[in-house]
Amino acid sequence: MSAEATSPGAPIRRRGRPRIDLRRIGRAALLGPVSRDRLPDALAHVAEAHRAHHPDADLAVLQRAYLLAESSHRGQMRKSGEPYITHPLAVTLILAQLGAETTTLTASLLHDTVEDTEVTLDQVREQFGEEVCYLVDGVTKLEKVDYGAAAEPETFRKMLVATGDDVRVMSIKLADRLHNMRTLGVMRPEKQARIANVTRDVLIPLAERLGVQALKTELEDLVFAILHPEEYARTSAVIAAAADGPDPLTAIAGNVASVLREAGIPSEVLVRPRHFVSVHRVRIKRGELRGSDFGRVLVLVGEDADCYAVLGELHTCFTPVISEFKDFIAAPKFNLYESLHTAVVGPDGEVAEVLIRTHRMHKVAEAGVIALGNPYAADGTAQTAEPADGEGTDGEGTEGERADPTRPGWLSRLLQWQQSASDPDTFWTSLRADLAQDREITVFRTDGGTLGLPAGASCVDAAYAQHADAAHTCIGARVNGRLATLSTVLKDGDTVQPLLAEDAASGPSPDWLDHARTPAARIAITGWLEAHPQAADSGQPGVPAGREPQSAPPFGPGAPRARTASAVVEQPDAAVRLAGCCTPVPSDEVTGFTVRGGAAVTVHRLRCPAVARMEAVGRAQVAVSWGDEQACRVTLVAESFGRPRLLADLTEAIAGADAAVISATVEPPSEQRVRHTYTLRLPDAAGLPALMRAMREVPGVYDVSRAQHPAGAL
Repeated sequence: MSAEATSPGAPIRRRGRPRIDLRRIGRAALLGPVSRDRLPDALAHVAEAHRAHHPDADLAVLQRAYLLAESSHRGQMRKSGEPYITHPLAVTLILAQLGAETTTLTASLLHDTVEDTEVTLDQVREQFGEEVCYLVDGVTKLEKVDYGAAAEPETFRKMLVATGDDVRVMSIKLADRLHNMRTLGVMRPEKQARIANVTRDVLIPLAERLGVQALKTELEDLVFAILHPEEYARTSAVIAAAADGPDPLTAIAGNVASVLREAGIPSEVLVRPRHFVSVHRVRIKRGELRGSDFGRVLVLVGEDADCYAVLGELHTCFTPVISEFKDFIAAPKFNLYESLHTAVVGPDGEVAEVLIRTHRMHKVAEAGVIALGNPYAADGTAQTAEPADGEGTDGEGTEGERADPTRPGWLSRLLQWQQSASDPDTFWTSLRADLAQDREITVFRTDGGTLGLPAGASCVDAAYAQHADAAHTCIGARVNGRLATLSTVLKDGDTVQPLLAEDAASGPSPDWLDHARTPAARIAITGWLEAHPQAADSGQPGVPAGREPQSAPPFGPGAPRARTASAVVEQPDAAVRLAGCCTPVPSDEVTGFTVRGGAAVTVHRLRCPAVARMEAVGRAQVAVSWGDEQACRVTLVAESFGRPRLLADLTEAIAGADAAVISATVEPPSEQRVRHTYTLRLPDAAGLPALMRAMREVPGVYDVSRAQHPAGAL
C-alpha cells in the first residue's frame, strides 16, 4: 500500500483536523518498543483523536496492534527517509480524526503487515479476531508476480467485493491513499501521474459515494496539483490574492449570527473556505470571482427543526436567491448527505452561499460511512458513533441506498455487474466509466420499488437493472404509462415498466449498446452478442442483426414444420424461426432458409424481399408447411395523419380484435404524417383481415399493411 514523500502543493488545512508532525512521530517510533503498561509516544496523537470521538474506547488493543506493526516493519524505510511505521500511524490518525471506531483503527495499524512483512493473516486472526483479519485481508494487494498487469484491477475488484461485506475496508483504503498522495513528491513524475489518475478515476468517486467529503476534497486538491500544475498554481495565486483583500463572508456570517441570536435559535456560525478544486470550478463557471466566492457560511444547530427555523429567519431578514435553495434534509443524497442549501444577498450586495445542518449532519457530511462508528452492531443495525437526541443515520429514500448505509444500492449494483466482467480490462474500464457518473436519478418501478441509475440512463439500463439477463427479451417499455422505445432517456422521478417478450429465444440488438449507460447493461448485452454471432438476416425488434427471431416456441402454436427440399420429410430436430422482416402467418405462402449449419430454419413469406437477396447469393431454400395451430405473430405498419390520441385509439382497435401488442414504435412526424409499427400476437391468423380493417377505420389512418422490411429495434 506504499507510496512516498512530500506533496507537490501545500495541503489544505481544515478546522478540527490539524496536521501532525510525522517526523516527530518517526523519531518516537525509532526508539523501539516500550513497556506494555504504558502507551507508546508515537501512538499518543491517535489515542487523543480516538478518545475525542469515543471517550470510553479501550486503547489496549491499539497498543498491541501498534507493537506488532512497529516490530514487523522495523528496519523498513519509506523513500522519504522516514521509518515505515509512520505510514500506518498516519493512516490510523486520519481515520481517528474522522471518528472511526476501534476495530477500524486496529486494522489500519496492521493494514500493511501481511503485504510487506512476515506477519500472516492467521497471526492477525489469532491475536485480533476475525473482523480485524477480514479488514486487513481486504486492503492487502494482490502480487504482481501472480497477476502481472492485471494485479491492480484485480486488487480493486477484491477490495470492492470485501467492501460489499464491510464498508470499513474502503475507509482504510481511502485513508491509505490520502497519506500516500500527501507524500507522493519523491516519486518519478510518470508514477505520480499514474497514481493520480487512478485516484481521480476510482478513489475520489468512491469517497464521494461513501460520503467521506473530508477525504474526497483533499484528494481532489492533491490530484489537481499533480495533473494540472499550472491551473493549480493559478488557483493558488487567486486564493492568496483574495486573502489580502476584503472579507465579505466574515461580515455576512456576523450578521447571520446576530439575526439568529435575536431570534433565540442556538447556533454556531462559521466561514467554511472552499478547497482549491472548488474555487477552480467556480472560477470556470463564473469567470471573475467575487469576494464571497472563496467560501460559504456554515450554520450548525442542534435539531432538524432548527434547520428550517434558521432558513426562515435568513429568508426573512436577507434577500434570498431562490434558485440556489436545495433541501437535502427532506430528500437526502444517496451518500448519507443532509443539509439545507441557500444563498442570501448581504448588505453590500455580495451573494453568500449558506449551508444549514445539525452537528450530527455535519459529522456525517464530513466522514460519511466512517461516522457510523461500528456499522455492524450486534442487532445488525447501523449506529452512529455519537447519536444525537435519538436521531439515526438511516431513513427513507432510494431503495437500498439509505435503508442500509453499510450496503448502499450503488455498491450492490456495482458488485452485480463486476461478476459478469471476467476480463480484468473490461472490469477496469467499466469500473471507471461507472464511477465517472457524477449524478444519479431515481426512477420508480410499477411494483412499488425504485431504481437508482446514472443521469442519462435509458430504458435499456432500467430493464437490465430490474431484470438482469432476463432483459435480453425486452421489446420496449412504458414510461409514465406511455409506450416508449428502449432508447428513451429517463428523468428523475419517471415511472418505468420494461416490457419483456414471452419468447425467451429473442435477444438484444447491437444498437442497444448506443443507449446503454450502465456497465451492467453494456456487459450483459456485449456478452449475449458475443455468444450469438451473426448467422442470418436480421429480424424483429430486440433481435440483433444476424439472428433470426422466433415468433413462437419451436413446434408450438403457429410454428411451421420444416422439411428438407431433397427428402420432403419432417425434421423435428430443427428449430424454427419466423422472420421479423415479413412476419409470415398461417395461410401465407412461405419458404425457409437454414441457419447455424442447419440447426435452425428461418421462415419468410415467399414475396419477402429478403428471399430474393438470399437467392441471389446462392442460399438454398427449404420447403416448409404450416402446422395445425393457427396462433401467429405479425408486424403491421399503420400510416396516418398526426392527431391527439391517435396512438390510444389504434391500441384500442387492436385490443378490440383480441390481438396482443408485443412491441410498438412511432416514428417522428413528417409533414403531419406519422408511421406506427406494431408487432402483434393474434390467437388465430384468420382474424388478420378483420384486424387490419379495424385499424384502417381509426380516424386519421389512411393505410395499414404488412411489414416488408426489418422492424427497427426498440
